[in-house]
This record gives sequence, structure tokens and C-alpha cells, in this order.
Amino acid sequence: MDTGRIIRDYRYYLSLERRMSPNTVASYVSDIEAFLVRFGDRSLKDISRDDILSYLSSTTEKGLSKRSQARLMSALRSFFKWTVLEGDRKNNPCDGIEAPKLGRYLPAVLSVEEVTAILDSVDPLSATGLRDRALLETLYGCGLRVSEAAGLRISDLFFEEGFVRIIGKGDKQRIVPLGEVAAEAIRSYLESRSPAAAPEFEDFLFLNRFGKPLSRVSVFNLVKRQAMAAGIRKEISPHTFRHSFATHLIENGADLRIVQEMLGHESILTTEIYTHIETSVWQSDILSHHPRKKG
Repeated sequence: MDTGRIIRDYRYYLSLERRMSPNTVASYVSDIEAFLVRFGDRSLKDISRDDILSYLSSTTEKGLSKRSQARLMSALRSFFKWTVLEGDRKNNPCDGIEAPKLGRYLPAVLSVEEVTAILDSVDPLSATGLRDRALLETLYGCGLRVSEAAGLRISDLFFEEGFVRIIGKGDKQRIVPLGEVAAEAIRSYLESRSPAAAPEFEDFLFLNRFGKPLSRVSVFNLVKRQAMAAGIRKEISPHTFRHSFATHLIENGADLRIVQEMLGHESILTTEIYTHIETSVWQSDILSHHPRKKG
């Protein structure tokens, strides 16, 4: 089996035909590479349903979480679907195999007070203070993914019109309102922004101290550092600002469909996860007044 060629062609399939995000492509390819290490001495057409089940069982023994197993199953199903399309197999050995059942995932959410504390923890007089405050205000105020914030360009900002243009997953474009607070923070940062290290970096909004675009890792480190400075002990990431943004909008009465558009979700089922806090409030209120409650 020419594993190198198979992985290369599968990567092209995911990126170009399926138009998956770079992170999803990397995860799927990593899972399939590990799988092919196990069965690399076999022809693709000879791998059976029992082989898939045996491999999944081995990951359980190694302590792989249900969520990771579910992703692995998605990768395997996608991979063997591709082999059928390519004519390397006549059937998909993953058919009929169910992924592990997952409980409803509830993302960590910050309160408005916690968000404010993190934003206020940034020292505006530090070398990167204005940039960091602008970045955090944008993450929360626009509900952006970390890659969207890191890749934001100055030419995507429309201050007068009050919106920002976002290129999200699958190169899909959406328009997100830019609030006054975030806009003011960005303007303040731009007034003192260090020059770009090269012409190709000029349009990137958030630059590091070397004049290059800020990386995803740098954004993660910034969020964790400021959370600690604010005394927040929750396990959070840049995505937590996105979760909090959506939850706070819905709690304040925003229409679910509008929030879906702002977040760039293809399915409203994904957006519905942000109703969990609001639901818990009315659920608790109803049960406390229920005529059949205990006590």
C-alpha cells in the first residue's frame, strides 16, 4: 500500500472537494495516518468491518475519549467513502457501525462580569496593551473563531457602516456588526500599531512584536494569561468568548436565526446549544413552582 500517496490524495479530497477547514483536515488526516500504520501491510479493499471494530476497541483500551472516538469514526467513514468513490473498494466497511453516544456538549461560558474583568485586566500602557484589548474586544464583541480573529484584515473593517467582513470556514463570507466599544478599541490600537515586517503583512490587523500576523497559539496564550490576571479560574480559550457572546445575545432576547448568521453556523442545531443557560433558568423556575414538587 502506497500510504504516502493515499494520504496526499485524501488530503486533497478533504480540502478541495469537501472544502473542510484546515483544522478538520489535519485531524482527519492524522487519524487516518495512525489507522494505516496499523493496517499498512494490507490492501485497502481487504480491510473489513471487523478490522474497524477491532481498531476502535483498541483505542478504547488506550483510553481515547468518546468524543475523540466519535471524530475517529467520522474520519474512517469519510476515508472509506472516498476509497469507494475512487474505485478502490466496492463498499464502505464503516456502514452499520455507530459512533459512541455523546452527551450534549455544554461549552464553558463567562458571565458578563467575568468578560469585563478579563478585558479590564489588560494594561493599556504595556507594549502590547492596546492590541490585546482590541483583540479581546473583537473576539467577544463579534463572536469570532480564533482563526477568524487572527486572520482579520484592515480592509475587512468598515467603521462608518458599522460592520466587519469575515471569511469563515470553507471560505464562506459573512457580515458581522461591529459595536462601538470594539470599534473604538481597534481605532486606538491602529493609531499605535507597529509597522508590518513586510508588504504582504500590511493588511493584517493584529501583528506580533516582529510585525508579522499574530498566530492562533499567541491568541490562546493571551486569553489564558489575561484570564489568570483577572482571577478567572475556569478552563477557557478564545472560543469561550464566542460561546459567551452567543449566550449573552440569546439571554438578552436576540433571535436565534440572527445569531446563527452572525456565528456562521450552517445548521441552527449548532446554534441552539447556546440556549442552555436560558433554558436552565426557566426550567428551575417552573420546577420550583410545580404542584408535584417534593417538599
